[in-house]
Amino acid sequence: MRHSTRIAVGPVQFRIGSDWRAPVAALERLYAAYPQDAARPADATVRLFAARPWRRWLRPSVQIGGDFVVPDALPLPLSMGLLAAEMGMNLQVALGWRRHLLLHASAVARDGRSVLMSGVSGSGKSTLAALLGEGDWRLMGDEFTLIDPASGDALAFPRAVSLKNEAIAEMAARVDATRLGPLLAGTPKGDICHLIPRADAVAAMHEPARPALLLFPRFGGATAIERLGEGEAFVRLTEASTNYTALGEAGFEALTRLVRAVPAFGISYPDSAAGLALVEQLWAEAER
Repeated sequence: MRHSTRIAVGPVQFRIGSDWRAPVAALERLYAAYPQDAARPADATVRLFAARPWRRWLRPSVQIGGDFVVPDALPLPLSMGLLAAEMGMNLQVALGWRRHLLLHASAVARDGRSVLMSGVSGSGKSTLAALLGEGDWRLMGDEFTLIDPASGDALAFPRAVSLKNEAIAEMAARVDATRLGPLLAGTPKGDICHLIPRADAVAAMHEPARPALLLFPRFGGATAIERLGEGEAFVRLTEASTNYTALGEAGFEALTRLVRAVPAFGISYPDSAAGLALVEQLWAEAER
């Protein structure tokens, strides 16, 4: 690759290579405060390349490659090169990581304990985690949470937070503009802008936190709380894990221990303020 960089996020060391300088430069700005260790071998490799040589200059389009690929995935225009890089990083972890149970969930921590929030795209889990992370919570991640199969602890994966559509303006009103990446308009998921986590979240990204609350948020509709049984939580988390089956018995034991030890709730909320209030309410109840 003509241009490359290395980024460490939580326990994962990425190597990202690109045929173009722009995506690498955008990544280096977002992850400038993250630890750098050029001597450490990469755990995951991402390649951003032109499928045909002329596509580097003529209507340049970015193909996502690496250790793991999605066959027949459509390329993105170079203007969305940063999105392609972030998608590539997430893809390598989702398909290749085997050291921990991987959950598609955001997470925040306080006093050594964590709240895990799992849901489909658009459920609001990333926005809730980002907003909580601007208060007295530590952002652990908005995309993945890693569960240690031996200890049951949650490990952080605090990549740049992917804000979508209305969440962009909401967060822009709360943080310094230097912590926001470029606006990527008209992507397959709408408008996207990346938020750089606070420095304390990056500095503490190797500190585990014991799961204490499991939430399944749903944005929209009236405020509501539903207590979920262990079986329901287990099934939902198997659907939210990309490596549960690959881990075999270790994955089953880790997930079983999680749902037995941690209370689980489905929550619905009409706006961010209501969602934040529900998290704080359930956290206070879990501490009793």
